[in-house]
Amino acid sequence: MTVDVRLRRGRRALGFSFFAQGVAFALLVTRIPAIQDRYGISDGLLPAFLAAVPILAGVSSVATEHLVKRVAPSAVLRWAQPVVLLSLLGVGAGSSMWQAAVALGVFGLAVGALDASMNMLGVSLQRAYGRSIMLGFHASYSLGGILGASAAWAGAHWHLELFTGYLPAVVLVLPLALLASRYYVDATAAAKDGTQGWPAGGGKLLLPLCLVMACAYIGDSTVANWSAKYLQDVLGSSEQLATVPYNVYMVTTLIGRAVGDLGVRRFGAVAVVRGGTVVAAGGFAVVAAAPGAWWGMLGFTLLGIGLCVIVPQTFAAAGRLFPGASDTAVARLNIFNYVGFLIGSPLVGGIGDVWSYRGAMLIPMVLVLVPLFSTRSFGSGGARYGVGHERRAGDRVVDVGRGGNEV
Repeated sequence: MTVDVRLRRGRRALGFSFFAQGVAFALLVTRIPAIQDRYGISDGLLPAFLAAVPILAGVSSVATEHLVKRVAPSAVLRWAQPVVLLSLLGVGAGSSMWQAAVALGVFGLAVGALDASMNMLGVSLQRAYGRSIMLGFHASYSLGGILGASAAWAGAHWHLELFTGYLPAVVLVLPLALLASRYYVDATAAAKDGTQGWPAGGGKLLLPLCLVMACAYIGDSTVANWSAKYLQDVLGSSEQLATVPYNVYMVTTLIGRAVGDLGVRRFGAVAVVRGGTVVAAGGFAVVAAAPGAWWGMLGFTLLGIGLCVIVPQTFAAAGRLFPGASDTAVARLNIFNYVGFLIGSPLVGGIGDVWSYRGAMLIPMVLVLVPLFSTRSFGSGGARYGVGHERRAGDRVVDVGRGGNEV
């Protein structure tokens, strides 16, 4: 299959957008202690600040669903990405708590629109390509997250002010993001197979994927928020070693997503999601039973390999289930990204406080198995992206494009 130049440019541009988002989000979340110190936010108030970001992002994702009925997703992404980067600078530039609240609120609203519109464009581009490319976009996000976290570490190591630490990244990324935005490619009616509108009973069809998305992010937030504490407090590692699991998790996530599209093309989305689910559950089991720090490290490595494929394939599955309303499906599904993020950290922390952190790791272990019971939503076992088309697999899996000129 020959893919035209416009689609190739659109794919590279969108890949950079995912990368930029990974950088921005990592710079924010890895400097939370510094943000707390700068604005004098108490430990009791900090959870409210942190919860406000995903809540506002969820509200914005809902709004984006309706906004893209009037303007193209590329237009939403084109303004949302600069706002995310500039609001990050705002977080570092303020001096009063209300300024931090405003900057974080703007960041949350912009992130919701950004996440939704990015994945809308990714789903439509995958349909136009006629083969799996969604994992590659999320690999770009992982790479951005690694570089953003590394930049945040450097800022903390050299005791830089937040604004000083954030400024170089924004100055480098923002102009490139604006340049890339000229090449975004939106879906057309032809790429949507002529079927428009949200179908009756669509919510019931989408619900299994919503559960998968929430459970995947519960697993992800568990690693992000508890891996360092678990290794140090439960497995007795040094403070330096305790910082390694999340970096290892991000690196394995990057590697898994970089090669994951090949797996989908070869074995199909269902096989890849099933495999990732089993590996992720095994990773949590190893973490829960680990006799020492290095076994715990192995568990978090397995988690990166397993969890990395689930979210991109869940977005892709929503696009296949609703070919005529993929933007709506992606926007609604994206809300459960934030639901999982909100639930995961307090769930594990609460169980760890009242019982044990080893026992707490069994909860996400069970939850990440949810995709095994939702495989019909990803297509049949034989459905896969081939060179030029996706085989039909029942009434709910549809053609995702027969050539590069359909979008």
